[in-house]
Amino acid sequence: MSPTLDKIDTNPPPSASRHKTTMTPTATKPLSEEETKAFKDVFALFDKDGSGTITAQELGEIMKSLGQNPSDSELQDMINEVDADHSGSIDFDEFLKMMSTTVKAQDFAHETRAAFNVFDKDGSGTISADELRQVMKSLGENLTDEEIDEMIREADKDRNGTIDYEEFVQLLSPKP
Repeated sequence: MSPTLDKIDTNPPPSASRHKTTMTPTATKPLSEEETKAFKDVFALFDKDGSGTITAQELGEIMKSLGQNPSDSELQDMINEVDADHSGSIDFDEFLKMMSTTVKAQDFAHETRAAFNVFDKDGSGTISADELRQVMKSLGENLTDEEIDEMIREADKDRNGTIDYEEFVQLLSPKP
C-alpha cells in the first residue's frame, strides 16, 4: 500500500510552531465569553427595531450602508441560509451560529495556509517533490522517491509536477 497525502499529519513539527493546531474545518471551538458579547453587540446594531431578530429589511439597510445593493430576493436568501426555525428572520442564536461558522472557516483557512507554508520551504507558492521529501523526513517518514512522486501525482491536479495552494486545500478539505 502506498502513502497518500491525505494521511499525512499536516501540523508543523514542534520546532516549527509553538501552537498545536488541528486541520479540520468542522472542529467545534466554543466561542469565548468575549466573542459572544462582541457578537451580541453587533447583533444589536443589526436589529434596528430592538425586536430580537434581524429581518431582511434590516439586513438590507446594513448591506446598503456597506455599499452593497442586494435585491429583496437576495436578502431573503441570506436570511434563509441561517434561519433554522423558518421564522423569516434571524434570532440571536441563529446569528451566533452563523458567526461561529464563519470564525471556524477563517481559522481553517489560517491553519491551512500555515501548514502549506511549512511544506513550501522556498516560499515559491508550490510544494516540490524535494520540499515534500524534506518535510516528510523531518516528520520521521523515510519515503522512497517513487512514493514521493506518487504523492505529488495524487494531489497535482494541473499536472505541473508541484502542489499549489489550491491543490493543497482540496487535499485537506472533507471529501463528500
